[in-house]
Amino acid sequence: MAKASTINFDVGTLLGQATAQFRNLNTNEPGQWPLLPKAAAWLAAALAVVVAGWFLLLTDATDELEAARQQEPQLQARYRDRLAQAVNLGELRKQKLQVQEYVMQLEKQLPGKAEMDALLSDINQAGLGRGLQFELFRPGQVQVKDYYAELPIAIRVSGRYHDIGSFAADVANLSRIVTLQNISIAPVQARDGSSTLAMDATARTYRYLDENEIAEQRKAAAAKAAGARK
Repeated sequence: MAKASTINFDVGTLLGQATAQFRNLNTNEPGQWPLLPKAAAWLAAALAVVVAGWFLLLTDATDELEAARQQEPQLQARYRDRLAQAVNLGELRKQKLQVQEYVMQLEKQLPGKAEMDALLSDINQAGLGRGLQFELFRPGQVQVKDYYAELPIAIRVSGRYHDIGSFAADVANLSRIVTLQNISIAPVQARDGSSTLAMDATARTYRYLDENEIAEQRKAAAAKAAGARK
């Protein structure tokens, strides 16, 4: 019994001494604190730093995980597309060759600068060959597009209904691409007093760009892109 009392007395004394060190602490001068409060303060600060760092790291990791989850469907879809392309690579190459051949055929239907005069003459001859009277044949301003140039031609012809229809068919069957747009047909009185029809339309023909025009188009596109970046 005497030994147990001695042990309880020693423990109680130690607790009392430890508690006494935490009394009347001046928070403005932590450097003057006893050893035990200093150690407790350092331990609390270290735990706070560890906990704060843990939560910050965990938050960043959670955000990254959520972002990765959101990208997962897109990546899966892209993977399926790439896989389908890889499987059908041979067929896609064949289709590419077919498209290139088709484009070359279309380009052959577009005249160059030197052939434009001959094409205008063909349009005029198509009308005269059907007995139509040209009252207006006025080429407009050339409109340069990305890969081709477009030339509008204002025309006005007069003649019989069937001859006008045949003229439109002849223009459509020319070896070069020519379209008739903004067509307007109205009855008019001929000079000899007979009844006839007049057709107003815009014939549009197209030609491919030469090397200098293509270079100018590329230069203009590059300048436009540079201005947009600024």
